[in-house]
Amino acid sequence: MPAVSVHSVIATNLATTTTASSNRLYRNVWRRRIGSSSVNCSVETKEADRWAKLKNGNDSLEICRVLNGMWQTSGGWGKIDRNDAVEAMLRYADAGLSTFDMADHYGPAEDLYGIFINRVRRERPPEYLEKIKGLTKWVPPPVKMTSSYVRQNIDISRKRMDVASLDMLQFHWWDYANDGYLDALKHLTDLKEEGKIKTVALTNFDTQRLEKILENGIPVVSNQVQHSIVDMRPQQRMAQLCELTGVKLITYGTVMGGLLSEKFLDANLTIPFAGPSLNTPSLQKYKRMVDAWGGWNLFQGLLRTMKTIATKHGVSIPTVAVRYVLDQQGVGGSMIGVRLGLAEHIQDANAIFSLVLDDEDVNSIQEATKKGKNLLQVIGDCGDEYRRV
Repeated sequence: MPAVSVHSVIATNLATTTTASSNRLYRNVWRRRIGSSSVNCSVETKEADRWAKLKNGNDSLEICRVLNGMWQTSGGWGKIDRNDAVEAMLRYADAGLSTFDMADHYGPAEDLYGIFINRVRRERPPEYLEKIKGLTKWVPPPVKMTSSYVRQNIDISRKRMDVASLDMLQFHWWDYANDGYLDALKHLTDLKEEGKIKTVALTNFDTQRLEKILENGIPVVSNQVQHSIVDMRPQQRMAQLCELTGVKLITYGTVMGGLLSEKFLDANLTIPFAGPSLNTPSLQKYKRMVDAWGGWNLFQGLLRTMKTIATKHGVSIPTVAVRYVLDQQGVGGSMIGVRLGLAEHIQDANAIFSLVLDDEDVNSIQEATKKGKNLLQVIGDCGDEYRRV
């Protein structure tokens, strides 16, 4: 049977009114025509929306839909004490927030996870250990991707995290002009077959490259991308491909480094020391997104809308922000950065699972956000902000 382009399936779907039956039809066509070697994954939610099971054939990984992001351990958010950080990780896990996201370049993040998982093995029951998931990323330079080079780097993460098999390896690539990313992903798939990785995933890939990867038979289960109420780019192209293939989105930047919070409501950033400072890498990064979207004054209007909704439900602005993104098409989970040992937001994070946004809430948010610019037109597709010259 001849191969079929994912692009052709999407084009067909764009020309047809989307209905529940048509989505099932296209999904069945996808599964039937690209063959058993390609990705066929899905997500199942249960227990009041807390858990998501990412599946691809016989591969399966259950994660908490609100993930603890560990970029904040890499410096720039305050000095992290190792013992305090591990104690904080235990508190998050004890509260049911049991999925941790890190990367090879996030300072001591993988090492902290290794210490933490050993504490769990010693101090918690086996059924507790089964709920703990450690997702890491590999962000190599765009050099020749040989099997030995890929294996060596994955072994480093396995050693640092003190696990025989990585729960998930999320792969990033800097230069699309160099198609070595396909070689790397094939080697990662081989390591998965050997049992050194449980699931293969992506981070910051755009829709075009995700399509190409799937057509090459790489069994990725998710793509981690920037996605917030301000940055809705994933819903314009990526989400439809995810809907057709079953690949799920794991989102970061969902609370914009803390900008989507009461702390910055009515804050005046034009006068030095008049309001909260943008004193972390994440605040500075997402302030640039606010500027690209429409500026601080427009953002204040969005924050006021969010505050009204938060007050109505008795929750915080960040809780509303994450809930809104979790409800979007294709989203399997959303990240909240954790400043381990320095600050905690366990209560706000757990409130996400019981929050239900009604039509009035959703309409209010959409009315506020549509006043801003379309970031797909300003920046490009998912991940393009990392590849602009």
